Formats: sequence, C-alpha cells, structure tokens
Amino acid sequence: MENINNEEKNDLNYDENILKKKDFELNSLDYEEAIKLDHRNYFQYYGSSLKYNHPLLFSFGTYNDYNSKIIKIFLFFFSFCLDITINALFFTDDAMHKIYQDKGQFNFLYQIPQILYSTFISRFIDSLIKNFSLSQDILVELKQEMRKDIIDQRHKKIIFMLKIKFSLFFIFSFLFLIFCWYYLTCFCCIYINTQIHLFKDSLSSLITSLFIPFVLYLIPGIFRIISLKVRKPSRKYLYKFSLFLDNYIC
Repeated sequence: MENINNEEKNDLNYDENILKKKDFELNSLDYEEAIKLDHRNYFQYYGSSLKYNHPLLFSFGTYNDYNSKIIKIFLFFFSFCLDITINALFFTDDAMHKIYQDKGQFNFLYQIPQILYSTFISRFIDSLIKNFSLSQDILVELKQEMRKDIIDQRHKKIIFMLKIKFSLFFIFSFLFLIFCWYYLTCFCCIYINTQIHLFKDSLSSLITSLFIPFVLYLIPGIFRIISLKVRKPSRKYLYKFSLFLDNYIC
C-alpha cells in the first residue's frame, strides 16, 4: 500500500513538473495570465531572455526547452558559416579598391557598416531557419491541451510533422552549407590577399552578434515589469509593447 502511495506521489510530482511553465513560456503569456503567474523580477526576466535568445547560451546551455540539443548546437555553427558567407558577399569592387588603397591594412572604421549589415542579415535569416528547426512551439501547444483523447490523437501527427520538419531542415541546411563551402573556396582561391580581411570581418560580426543581445534584451524587461506591477487597462498596452520588442525587435 505504501509503495502504491509513493508511486502515486511520484506520478503527481512528474505531472506537476511537466505542467509547470518554463521561463520561455512565462515570457509569452497573455497579460491576464502573466499577472497571475509571472512573479519574476527584472533581472530574472532578463536572464531568462538571454538563456533562450543569446546564441551561445541557447546553443550550449542545458535547459529543458523542448528543443533538440543537437539541432541547437548545429544552428550555432550554421549561423557562423552563414555569417562568413554573407561577409564574403559584401566584398564588392569598392571594398577591394579600398583594401588596395590601404595597402592591405585592415581598416576597422571602414568595415563597420559591412560588419553590422552582415550581423543583422544573419540574425534575420537565423530567425527564419529556427522556425523550421525548433520543436518548442509545437510541443508547448500540445502541453496546453487538457483533454487526453485529443492529446493522444495529436501525438502521432506531431511526431510525423516533426520528422518532416527536421528532414527538410537538414536537407536545406546541408545544401546551403555545400553552397557556402563552394563559394568561400572560390573566393579564397581568387582573392588570396583578402582572406585575412574576411576572417577579421567575420570574427567581428560574431563578436557583435554575441554582444548585441546583452544590450537589446535590457529594453523589453523595463516595459514588462512596469506593466505587471499594477493591474490597469493602460498597463496592458505596455505589456503588449514589451512582447512586440521581445519577439520582433530583439
């Protein structure tokens, strides 16, 4: 009898752990739900935003976020490869002429626009690719379903959808990586003296992409925390604005 009770308690604790909302789920709650459930302070929210959005923390951190660990790590290196390729595409005739005028010296100030352009373009493409590679949203939607019969019906469909989704993702990714390899090989063979500039630009873009989230994610939390302190109709718009910044700007 005691063993049965212990098993029931373990099952209950297991169910509670499953149903308990993760940080990233709290971040996307509606205003009314957030008022009831989200009691974090500014720094806790800021930390959770970084965990799930900073390239290094997201890819290599150990969080139970319903995403494949292998895919997250793959995305980090895929993003770096994408960044190098985009940087190479920005080496136009004008850029080459500037390198010639500077006698091969790396002109950081001149390269800043190229570094920023490639960084933001890479971030935009990364956000699109993540829609095809991450399973988090689909599983959260299933988790919110309360009827067991519907969960059982949708379970097989979701497994099938994820298999298709991941297959398409890896096919597209490897085709794209082959293109990157071919283009970068041709570029480095033709412009031998520009390789060091490409490496420095790509490294600068990587450092920029790793630094930007620390600054950007300071902003949404300000509006979010203020909006959740007091339940007022006007605060609801502040909360929606914080969600907009979190989802589309940062």
